[in-house]
Amino acid sequence: MARRNATFIQAVFFSAAAILVLSTLALLFFIGSNGLAVFKYHSFGEFFLGASWDQNTDQFGVLPLLYGSLMTVLITLLISAPLAIAVAVFMVEIASPPVRRVMRTTVELFASLPSVIFGLLGLTLVVPWVRIAMHTGLGKGILPAAIVLVFMTQPTMVSIAEDALRSLSEALREGALAAGATRWQMIWRVLLPAARPGILTAVILGMGRAIGETMAVQMVIGNITGRIPKNLITGATTMPAAIVTQLPEATSPAHRAALIMVGFLLLLIALALIAGVRIATGGKQNTASTSARPSATRKAASTVSAASQRGEA
Repeated sequence: MARRNATFIQAVFFSAAAILVLSTLALLFFIGSNGLAVFKYHSFGEFFLGASWDQNTDQFGVLPLLYGSLMTVLITLLISAPLAIAVAVFMVEIASPPVRRVMRTTVELFASLPSVIFGLLGLTLVVPWVRIAMHTGLGKGILPAAIVLVFMTQPTMVSIAEDALRSLSEALREGALAAGATRWQMIWRVLLPAARPGILTAVILGMGRAIGETMAVQMVIGNITGRIPKNLITGATTMPAAIVTQLPEATSPAHRAALIMVGFLLLLIALALIAGVRIATGGKQNTASTSARPSATRKAASTVSAASQRGEA
């Protein structure tokens, strides 16, 4: 009887896993087959190298959309990743327990806010500030979209980076301090290298949140698809924003196929980011703290030795 129950439970779990895999493959096939239909109307070069997306003339070059997404994500990461790592280090290594609890509650609050709230704040605060500070027209563009995304990606990055730092063995800290390292040397030379897989996971998942965000970005970026923007404070668009803005009104088959192809590209990018997470953390979760222990202590010792030699000199 027990063996029969175990076989039944194993079959249930296998069926759930098989449904998940088959659903993913079906999603890829459905969106891919509909998206690839765009090449019936445009050549490969016209779609991927075209610098104009204009539904009025049936010109669908994905470069303006791709440029807007990549630049928005790049600027977001340049600001958000160092800030998130610094906040995570402060919460784990420096902040007192009451401050840590307040900060953790704040991070959870930011994570629970709907994206339209961030878009509303960006539209009422960030866009007017950019318009006044930069002396530009509407104040919409890649820069305000990136500023909004910085606040949206912080909860994901901070939470994962904090968990990565908190999960490190206490022996790493004790060994570094015993070798004579200061608190800063312990953090910079020991803890951050040991938590590198988790930190990379935080950055990659934050990138996925940024590149897939739609509503907040659509409200502040300007939704200009006809050209590649000349700077960061003129109207632009991203791939998700173009889909949500144009798909309800896409009547021509070429237009719909082009938008579905953009969605297929987003799906491929999401799968690539997931693969990046697996590569960044594969085979390192269980061995990170133990393997880093002796090397971290040696690094701390060499750092302190070099500092003392400079002092004696």
